[in-house]
Amino acid sequence: MSGATIIDGKAIAAGLRADVAASVERLGREHGVMPGLAVVLVGDDPASHVYVRNKDRETRAAGMASFEIKVPATTTESELLAIITELNARDDVDGILVQLPLPPHIDSGRIIEAIDPAKDVDGFHPINVGRLASGQPALVPCTPLGCIILAKSVQANLTGLEAVVIGRSNIVGKPVAQLLLAENCTVTIAHSKSRGLPEIAAGADLLIAAVGRPELIRADWIKPGAIVIDVGINRVPGEGGKSKLVGDVHFEDARRVARAITPVPGGVGPMTIACLLRNTLTAAAARRGIALAI
Repeated sequence: MSGATIIDGKAIAAGLRADVAASVERLGREHGVMPGLAVVLVGDDPASHVYVRNKDRETRAAGMASFEIKVPATTTESELLAIITELNARDDVDGILVQLPLPPHIDSGRIIEAIDPAKDVDGFHPINVGRLASGQPALVPCTPLGCIILAKSVQANLTGLEAVVIGRSNIVGKPVAQLLLAENCTVTIAHSKSRGLPEIAAGADLLIAAVGRPELIRADWIKPGAIVIDVGINRVPGEGGKSKLVGDVHFEDARRVARAITPVPGGVGPMTIACLLRNTLTAAAARRGIALAI
């Protein structure tokens, strides 16, 4: 092989954002609807502030309304629940996202369950989780949705592929496995406690790594010609005392044998906000009974 195709997540995300913006324009022109996304940020975590700022910029660029609710880390659980109740009732808000992690005195599960499932653009509400698992229409977690779009950019029809997901989190591993089942893949979910993990991975036509271990997966874990989607974002020491970001896959090693691979950064990461915008648009149309192809 001459080396893997690099899957350009930035370019694919830009294309998705453009499609969303075109659909938002059409929704406004034909139905008088402007989708609205509300992001709730509790506390002063610097990384969360950067992420929320990026969401606000991209939401506005897509022609949607963006609402930021920033409250101090001392906010009580009951006060946050009251904010969610208000947002659930607002007709100009189609999507509600509570930025995680929350301060330790607030139960994240209670907050997620308080969000109207029709506005749950993170796809974390138990009702949406259940709908996804049972094959019903649902708002789907953004990062897993991005993984599927990236995989299908290489091979549009995933039917029949042996897919291995390394990682079993509620945020990525479990929902991406459900999405792969919906694409007619044969799905194996593996994790850090799985026996013979390298051998399991090496059977995959499509390997999705979401285990949170820097550069764990080497070339001998990868079936020649496999598609590799690397969800991992790990900060490790780099040159000159600076840190750098790497994935769960050893990129240079893996690209020698894979058919296609996502880089870190620039692979799955850019897809997350693009899919959030798509979910907000989907929610806005569904709440009003409007059929809208994106």
